[in-house]
Amino acid sequence: MVVDVSSVLGTSAIAAELGDAIGAPPPLSGSDLLLAYLLPAAVGYLLGSIPFGLLLTRLAGLGDIRNIGSGNIGATNVLRTGHKGLAAATLVLDALKGTAAALIGYRIGAAYGLATDGSLLAGLGAFLGHLFPVWLGFKGGKGVATYIGVILGLVWQGALIFCAIWLGMAFLSRYSSLSALAASVATPIFLFTLGFAPEAMLAAAMTVLLLWKHSANINRLLKGEEPKIGAKA
Repeated sequence: MVVDVSSVLGTSAIAAELGDAIGAPPPLSGSDLLLAYLLPAAVGYLLGSIPFGLLLTRLAGLGDIRNIGSGNIGATNVLRTGHKGLAAATLVLDALKGTAAALIGYRIGAAYGLATDGSLLAGLGAFLGHLFPVWLGFKGGKGVATYIGVILGLVWQGALIFCAIWLGMAFLSRYSSLSALAASVATPIFLFTLGFAPEAMLAAAMTVLLLWKHSANINRLLKGEEPKIGAKA
């Protein structure tokens, strides 16, 4: 069989012209591709590294939250100060910074034709920023609220699943850490079964980090020494 090379090349040229006509993005150069991946990750990290729990408690005149209870900057430890409003605000803001990162990352990625990649990288960046904020010597929170926020920005059904499992476990056990661990393990499985494979992989990676950050909680749970929800310092 003889292939007419000129006809093949002609067809390819026509396809390229058609792609340009319908607005298909041109191939990215090496520097543009690097920027397309680094920019959303960096923006996500900066958003995630904002320590809302620390900022809110200091503004309220409660001192350094890291010297209270577990020393964590998250909502559960803020609740141990007895200020439910501050704990709720910390929870919401820590979650929303993850959601904002995923949405902004999507817009940044879309400019390079990599919308999904941008949202995933920014979401991961936000989660890492919360766990390892540069402003606090890379010693941050445990990531539960930010985990929820990132998933909300990517697949809202996954956030609902996480919250439902958390609430159910919290009602039964009164342990915030156990509830978060159970929800974080289940969420990637549900996302995968729903057909969101890339998001499930990101959730699985965040789950591994979340389990690691909760290693002390796991040890206390096994020993029966983990404080329950609402316990004061």
